[in-house]
Amino acid sequence: MPVTTRATAVQADRLVFWLPDPDELVTSVRLWSEVPVGDDSFVRVDDGWQLDVPIPRAHRVEYLYTLHHEHGRDMITDPTNPRSVDGVFGAHSWLPMPGYAEPDWLDAPRLQGHVTPVHFDTVDGLVTGELWAPADVWRGTPLPLLICHDGTQMARYGRLTDFLAAATASHRTPLLRVLLLDPGADRNGRYAANPRYANALVADILPAINAQVCCIGKPVLMGQSLGALAALHAARRHPGTFAGLFLQSGSFFTAQFDPQERGYSHWADVTGFTSTLYRNAAPERIPTTFVCGTQEENLANNVALATHLAGSGGDVGWGEVPDGHTWTTWRDLLDPHLTRLLMEAWR
Repeated sequence: MPVTTRATAVQADRLVFWLPDPDELVTSVRLWSEVPVGDDSFVRVDDGWQLDVPIPRAHRVEYLYTLHHEHGRDMITDPTNPRSVDGVFGAHSWLPMPGYAEPDWLDAPRLQGHVTPVHFDTVDGLVTGELWAPADVWRGTPLPLLICHDGTQMARYGRLTDFLAAATASHRTPLLRVLLLDPGADRNGRYAANPRYANALVADILPAINAQVCCIGKPVLMGQSLGALAALHAARRHPGTFAGLFLQSGSFFTAQFDPQERGYSHWADVTGFTSTLYRNAAPERIPTTFVCGTQEENLANNVALATHLAGSGGDVGWGEVPDGHTWTTWRDLLDPHLTRLLMEAWR
């Protein structure tokens, strides 16, 4: 892709970000990026603003522009770049670095699925979500169950059910159902190593699902970020419940690796639980896969915990991609890592 002064572009070793501003309405521009790119301050050139940085150590870059002007500040997508990706906080622009290709399964044949809204009255309040299943199975068909925290978001932005529909169509994973759980209005309170939520998941939600459809074996539990922490917390509080864990960029905060998170409202809850993972032996050995972006802050705490658990005799797998803390990172880590975990957990 050639570099021009009129559009954001990628060279072999450089990124050139561009914002047109022929009327000089903007007083300064900064880059917000999910992965480190070095300098983030644009300079005024000709009839716009430009930022020239080396290619980062990532295979894609998600970003926004922060514009300062006489009326205040705005964050916008790049008007010169047609690539965008949706997320909980709106659309982001993104750029592929040389050599990056999206997963092949995005265009692969997939099974038709259907989604049923679900809700559960639990000891931790109302929990809502969706139950995904292949379209041609009925409620009495015995199938294994995958449970995903932040599940409807992971299905929408991380393409989880699309991936599973493609993987089952190609017989790389068995037919299954997926329980997509929403975090509720207080995600921090619910997922931050909350014993009440862990009890609700095991004592209320699982029996309710088993009363609705025929599940075989133990479920596999997965989550992203704080949802991954909640998954490991539930498994530790209720050993014998889950067949496997798939932990994506878990928020396994410690004072050593995450001092920047000390202002987080549930810092004590999270670090208190994480410390027990290093002090106490695991109550059971179940397949557990950690995956993470190599350009995100959670990398260090994920590497440390996965290494510790593996060294303590745990059945631990690892996967990574050179990206940040994004839904696309978690999408790109589904294959082969979730595929392998499900086959191991349900063999």
